[in-house]
Amino acid sequence: MRFSYLIFLAAISVSCQKNKKSGISNIHSFPNSLNEISGITMLSNNKVYAINDSGNDNTLFCLDLKGEILQQIKIPETKNIDWEDLAYDHKDNIYIGDFGNNSNDRKDLNIYKVSGILSNSLSVSKIEFTYEDQKKFPPKKKELNFDVEAFIYLKNNLYLFTKNRSKKAKGITKLYKIPTTSGQHIAKLIGEYEICNNNSDCFITGAAINKTNDKIALLTHDKVFLLRDFKGDNLWNGNIQKIKLHHNSQKEGICFKNDSTLFITDEKTGHKKASLYEYQLD
Repeated sequence: MRFSYLIFLAAISVSCQKNKKSGISNIHSFPNSLNEISGITMLSNNKVYAINDSGNDNTLFCLDLKGEILQQIKIPETKNIDWEDLAYDHKDNIYIGDFGNNSNDRKDLNIYKVSGILSNSLSVSKIEFTYEDQKKFPPKKKELNFDVEAFIYLKNNLYLFTKNRSKKAKGITKLYKIPTTSGQHIAKLIGEYEICNNNSDCFITGAAINKTNDKIALLTHDKVFLLRDFKGDNLWNGNIQKIKLHHNSQKEGICFKNDSTLFITDEKTGHKKASLYEYQLD
């Protein structure tokens, strides 16, 4: 009996050490309606908004800060082909990125700008785009770098970060820029950055920017890349800090709860439910 008790205490000790090392805290497990949560953002009403990705309908979920679902909002005149991320501006408009492109062969990429969420008077406009450097659909296997799961709003433009699926490629993500006006646009290639040398470990799956527009967080399955001191369009030209979360899961969504705290979400995998996490920045 005493031996079992000691094992129990040792297990608690190891568990606590692991959680302390990771720095990431599980806040809430989502119900089945958010099994494939792919993007989150936060508006001025201090609520979190979330979407599911492909295979789901055109619903925007409103959550409280504990992850409980408060409201489900159908977005009119939209279709969820592959919704992958959310962005916000300072006028409480939400941008829904329908740009998931696993095979790199889509010609119907678009971003929905949704207004009137807080006033319950929804209006939607459509920002359609193609990449300026994509000539073939799909391109060669060594050039599969036109899938996007992460973007931010900054100074009346949208900045998109690619998820590199190229065969035998290093972890290079490309950065594109698109205006927020409705209509058809060419996504301008701003630059690229090698975030690591192992592509499978460096997929960018989510992005967020803080309210003062001086911190950008890029999410992978087990890391956050924090961008600061950037100037102009080239967001790679400042300080880039790699933060290891010591917690590996299919993380897809990220936003700033405040200037020092991140909300992070992952999808359901196996018996593990999709969850909302908090991470405190140093």
